[in-house]
Amino acid sequence: MGNGALSGAVIAVAGAGGPAGRAALLRLAEAGATVVGADNEPERLAEAVDAARYASGGATVTGETVDLLNLEATRDWATRTEKEFGRVDGLVHLVGGWRGSETFTKTNLDDWDLLELLLIRTVQHTSLAFHEAIQRSDRGRYVLISAAGATNPTAGNASYAAAKAAAEAWTLALADYFRKAGGEQGPTSAAAILVVKALVHDAMRAERPNAKFAGFTDVKDLAEAIVGVWDKPAAEVNGNRLWLTEKP
Repeated sequence: MGNGALSGAVIAVAGAGGPAGRAALLRLAEAGATVVGADNEPERLAEAVDAARYASGGATVTGETVDLLNLEATRDWATRTEKEFGRVDGLVHLVGGWRGSETFTKTNLDDWDLLELLLIRTVQHTSLAFHEAIQRSDRGRYVLISAAGATNPTAGNASYAAAKAAAEAWTLALADYFRKAGGEQGPTSAAAILVVKALVHDAMRAERPNAKFAGFTDVKDLAEAIVGVWDKPAAEVNGNRLWLTEKP
């Protein structure tokens, strides 16, 4: 594992217990990184961590139950991670959630209240908690997973699209921080946005064997793209939307 492209890197994954998180833990571990996952559901997090450890041949993959809606708890997680492993080279933000409506008129603003917490507040907290450690790294990355709907919202997805757009704006502000911190030499760390239409995984295909999932990104392909953010120079990915689906 010591010869992988991310050998020696320490990467935190927020929302590590879901299907995308499981795929990311495994692929980052395969690339040689020490991976530190967090989720608010301890059972599914433990399963994801164990699966990544086993499949990657015993790489260092740890998990911690963290309330990412609590800024101090998130900061404590960042501090503990850097103290234990000596560095933090990235944060992958995979906290998700979706609510939609039949029409714009039928939008329920209770959905906004939930999505604002899941899709915006967690981004605020993880970025504020980790940005200084990421900037200290010589290959730091903050990776947000976003949706094409943020650029091209539909009538029934107003709350979801608006929340994703806000999360993107926040991440682009972080990118500006990295740009300014790099000075004339350019940024050494980067904040990047990976854009998908939607995600699909094996369990979804098993549940709906006749569905085509057109334009969806498989979580394994997403994980590959996440690792790829470290393959490119910071200046090339900082502040950019990297499209994994057709651009609207």
